[in-house]
Amino acid sequence: MERCVSKMRRALISVTDKSGIVEFAKGLSDLGFELVSTGNTHKKIVEAGLECKLIDEITGFPEILDGRVKTLHPVVHGGLLFRRDLEEHVATVEKMNIKPIDLVCVNLYEFEKALRSNKPMEDMIENIDIGGPSMIRSAAKNFKDVLIVTDPKDYAKVLEAIANKTDDFDFRKHLAFKAYSLTGSYDAMISRYFAGLCQEDFPEILNISLKKTEHLRYGENSQQQASKYEDAYVAQTLLDYEQLNGKEISFNNVNDLYGAVALVREFGDQIVTAAIKHSTPCGVATANTGYESYIKAYEADPQSIFGGIIAVNYKIDKATALEMKKTFLEIVAAPDFDEDALEVLRKKKNLRVLKLNNLEAREAKYDIKYLEGQVLVQELNTKMIDEMKVVTETKPSQAQIDDMTFGMKVVKYVKSNAICIVKNGVTLAIGGGQTSRVWALENAIHNNQDKDFNGAVLASDAFFPFNDCVAVAADAGISAIVQPGGSVRDQDSIDLCNEKNIPMVFTGYRQFRH
Repeated sequence: MERCVSKMRRALISVTDKSGIVEFAKGLSDLGFELVSTGNTHKKIVEAGLECKLIDEITGFPEILDGRVKTLHPVVHGGLLFRRDLEEHVATVEKMNIKPIDLVCVNLYEFEKALRSNKPMEDMIENIDIGGPSMIRSAAKNFKDVLIVTDPKDYAKVLEAIANKTDDFDFRKHLAFKAYSLTGSYDAMISRYFAGLCQEDFPEILNISLKKTEHLRYGENSQQQASKYEDAYVAQTLLDYEQLNGKEISFNNVNDLYGAVALVREFGDQIVTAAIKHSTPCGVATANTGYESYIKAYEADPQSIFGGIIAVNYKIDKATALEMKKTFLEIVAAPDFDEDALEVLRKKKNLRVLKLNNLEAREAKYDIKYLEGQVLVQELNTKMIDEMKVVTETKPSQAQIDDMTFGMKVVKYVKSNAICIVKNGVTLAIGGGQTSRVWALENAIHNNQDKDFNGAVLASDAFFPFNDCVAVAADAGISAIVQPGGSVRDQDSIDLCNEKNIPMVFTGYRQFRH
């Protein structure tokens, strides 16, 4: 479909982000446009030596209320909204002496920037743009007659399209799509801000706007397309990274990476290495040095780590990198790398090496699951232990309590009916994803028959519905148990622990990951 008005006449420019705007304005002027602008945008264009009318000259009305009202005028919106293909519309604007506006270039007050700067409410309110979104919506509604330009990255292509007369219906439609995406995202952010002011964690309407940050290699399976988006309302996330080496990231890579980095975050300043396979921990270890931590994590399950992801909370040195290079890994993620360590890792062409920028980020609020049109929203699970409540006659030692705390941090990131067996800050066996808790425990033990479980601690993500897990643990030589508690049959497990002289501790919080 061809555009209805072939001769361009007037462009209205009003931008907060002025990057590239002088070049764009000059391009429009060279194409025969009359330029109209506002305030500081007008000043910048005129200072560049271009002819440009101030919006006041068009409306016959001064800017008022400290700039709150300058483009909200029938001459502006009439010039945008009238249909060039309707005689009665054309007659109306001619009678009112309203001239067409054929192109609008607008971007908005920097509400997001103000939000990230933690501005006070008074400043936040003044960073809510009114005239800008109104002009964008008007121009975008009449996109077949009006070019709406909201993204500086589009300036060159818009000039080219006008010059070559390729600014057709589809071209304009795409610009309108981008325009409404901008205003929708802008309003969503403002809505989230007011939800926070009103302490509405789960409002009747939850507006979450997502910005695409990366096209992914493929989805959960190779036949599925995928991209990565970010919540603009969250300034810092765990998945802020810089890729230093390797092939394109996939959906599964990002999913696994999140689990690995979130697990590492749980340990604070403790030096820790986490190996993840299929979004489940397979080897986790703390130690006095990064090298020692990696070796212990690798040895915890050298089979499952193959093709897995490594995340750490320390600077990787050359010695550690040389050990990592010995096995096939999909990703190595760390807050920093020695230069000679990077040199080693980069010799593996496909190995994705990621520098983590915000390992301590905790700004995100929601855990969201999209289920074919229905969406589940919950708080992020940030609670770990209510109290270490000893429920048995036998009391745990301090070393056992330390391993209990370690075990609960790991088991939190294993799939439901999760079991983690640990000793001296290293995972010995991990089991999960079973329909029965005792099966998860039996599988963990059976799959690690070379391990010595004597003196180990068992951590469970949820309560024991029966005492069968205690019986299996005791037979394997496990010496202490930590679990949330809360079963109607808790006493059965407590009684068996007392019989076996096994200390058991309740944490009070379940850690299911379905």
